[in-house]
Amino acid sequence: MRNVDYSIKSLSGRERRLLYEWRQLEEGLSGRSDILCHVLKTNIHELPTNYLIDYYIRCFCGVTNIEHLNEPGVVNEPLFADHFIMQIDLAENYPQVDAPPVFHFLTRDNKGLSIPHPWHPNIRFFGDFAGNVCLNMTDTYTDLLWGVKRVASYLRYECYHALPEPPFPEDLKVAKWVVCQGEPNYMF
Repeated sequence: MRNVDYSIKSLSGRERRLLYEWRQLEEGLSGRSDILCHVLKTNIHELPTNYLIDYYIRCFCGVTNIEHLNEPGVVNEPLFADHFIMQIDLAENYPQVDAPPVFHFLTRDNKGLSIPHPWHPNIRFFGDFAGNVCLNMTDTYTDLLWGVKRVASYLRYECYHALPEPPFPEDLKVAKWVVCQGEPNYMF
């Protein structure tokens, strides 16, 4: 954390929440080598509004024969990566109900080249929204640290929803692979 002396009484409700989230992330991830948090952008009061989260967790990042994904008789063996980068964006009116935090894995580097992003039914792999993470955060009181740790459990496949029923997977193609090939062959 930066060496800024924040007087809680002088902060607005939103600024107090931003400070709370920052402290929670700093304390909750302190000493960990598998999840690192970096402040990407701050507001005029030097409180974070965007974060980069580096996950050093071995996870699926795609499958072989992806052009024939889920076709009968085609085996799609998993591919792996050990590093994934997620961005958290907080809207101007966060933490209001209509402004949830956005958790999104980067799919391109700063030069526009593709980088690995997770192959998980609750993280969009295909299309314009590739990288979007579905956390089903239930309310505005759920803190960012909970979301960061939940995503780590996704990457470890300790937590996932792959059935085509509510709350529905974020990526139905990946979900079908998980149910038809992943669970039977790669024991999560």
